Amino acid sequence: MARRTFLSFCYKDDHWRVQQVKNMGVVEEQPLLSANKWEEIEDQGDAAIEQWIEDNMKGKSCLIVLIGERTAKRKWVKYEITKAFNDGKGVLGVYIHNLKDSDGNQATKGQNPFDAFKSGDEPLSKWAKVYNPPYTTSSNVYDYIKDNLADWVEKAIELRS
Repeated sequence: MARRTFLSFCYKDDHWRVQQVKNMGVVEEQPLLSANKWEEIEDQGDAAIEQWIEDNMKGKSCLIVLIGERTAKRKWVKYEITKAFNDGKGVLGVYIHNLKDSDGNQATKGQNPFDAFKSGDEPLSKWAKVYNPPYTTSSNVYDYIKDNLADWVEKAIELRS
């Protein structure tokens, strides 16, 4: 049975790449919102966004941050990392910048979003491993993520146990 996970990412930049990961069918995740639906929630303010995150993170055992070029700078990605960690969920990151977008373009590798976090005196990286597929060809990156994501999720959950 696939683990239930929450995907955290930069919607504007990486929705197409995230959809590829979702289509792998390796983990079970929250529904991805259309741009219009996300804007509806966003227009209701921060409390509505926090409630959407709360509702969709409920019952999930792991947060997967799908890291693109600007993911680490996104306010809601930071919020989701903090919430998942504080809730005792497994936390991990996967670089997706080398997956092609809808126009066939790859992106520049972004910063590790966990670099800014600590748990007490410990860096969050002690519990939040980040995986960077060792390929530049999109199809190889896709296969690498598909072949390993379930194991990475299990390791992230074990680290928090």
